[in-house]
Amino acid sequence: MSSTKNIFSTLKGDRAIWAITAFLALFSFLPVFSASSNLAYLYGNGDTFPFLVKHFMHLVLGFAIIYGVHKVPSNYFKGLSIIGIPIVLVLLLITLVQGTTIDGANASRWIKIPFVGITFQTSTLASVVLMIYIARYLSRIKDKTITFKESILPLWVPVAVVLGLILPANFSTAAIIFVMVLTLVFMGGYPLKYIGIIVAAGLLTLTLFILSAKAFPGVFPNRVDTWMSRIENFTGEEDGEGDYQIERAKIAIATGGLVGVGPGKSVQKNFLPQSSSDFIYAIVVEEFGLIGGLTLLLMYLLLLFRILVIANKATTVFGKLAAIGVGLPIVFQALINMAVAVELFPVTGQTLPLVSSGGTSIWMTCLAIGVVLSISVKREEARIKEEEEMNPLDILSETI
Repeated sequence: MSSTKNIFSTLKGDRAIWAITAFLALFSFLPVFSASSNLAYLYGNGDTFPFLVKHFMHLVLGFAIIYGVHKVPSNYFKGLSIIGIPIVLVLLLITLVQGTTIDGANASRWIKIPFVGITFQTSTLASVVLMIYIARYLSRIKDKTITFKESILPLWVPVAVVLGLILPANFSTAAIIFVMVLTLVFMGGYPLKYIGIIVAAGLLTLTLFILSAKAFPGVFPNRVDTWMSRIENFTGEEDGEGDYQIERAKIAIATGGLVGVGPGKSVQKNFLPQSSSDFIYAIVVEEFGLIGGLTLLLMYLLLLFRILVIANKATTVFGKLAAIGVGLPIVFQALINMAVAVELFPVTGQTLPLVSSGGTSIWMTCLAIGVVLSISVKREEARIKEEEEMNPLDILSETI
């Protein structure tokens, strides 16, 4: 018992975020164990236990990442982001050139880590590093008047290169990162007229890229056609693979009703592709009903609230922007995953943070949470220091 207390005593930062993260992680075992049954029969001998063990190990490593990162002083992330940008650019380039073939399809979002045989999605790491880098830049120019020309090289060139390397293989991730970057620079006080220029440049670049992909289909095989067909299926009337997935997801949600059919009793998990990752929210609603689905949504909204509280109370401009920059995409991705399940968005391939199976998604979400907790730790330390410097009468007046 004492050893357990000692472990918990070393956990610093916002307690609510620790609790929400633990709840989502513990809850994830139920839908992952249930939804992995179709994978067990397709790629194994029908035993789902190995998939549960794998998910458990991913979460253990994820919480180790949170623990290690939240112990790092938040101001250290400024320098680490400068070092990280060239590293992620190299990784993205290797991923785009090499990629990994999964079940005969080009899955150039992943690279295989040598010696350990683990596949890793580099775009998720690039997202976290890029947002911290942008927070650093915005904090440095907070009280300065800069021109658009002055910000191109230090700000927009890294953004353009990162997005350019992600876009051919993963449009949805590139689009989410672009929206999050625009949100962060807007909140960081970057001039609105310059943001308009960037939006126009981004739309023009995307248009040229699509036209080029159509003109030279052999240059960007499989993935470009995949995300373009998903958008066409979503906006058109013809049925496709994406429509099949959405229809199965909607059947699962409709079957769930108010309280669901019960843990492990999902039927659509046997027919719905990616039921343990991209469409796990549909399985959650089928098994735990509207109550379970709304509870999960409430947890992510509560996480968003705590992130905004931490950002508001952060002692530095960098802390405020970094907390929003790495924290907001977690909730945004969760909302997109849920929106896809109810056909408010086209199929994106985005997982449900901390609930879906998949090591990279879990680890990078934990990395972002660790950064947010590190920022909240600095605020706590500043508050404690202020209290120590106050005399008893001041403390009494503050309490009253």
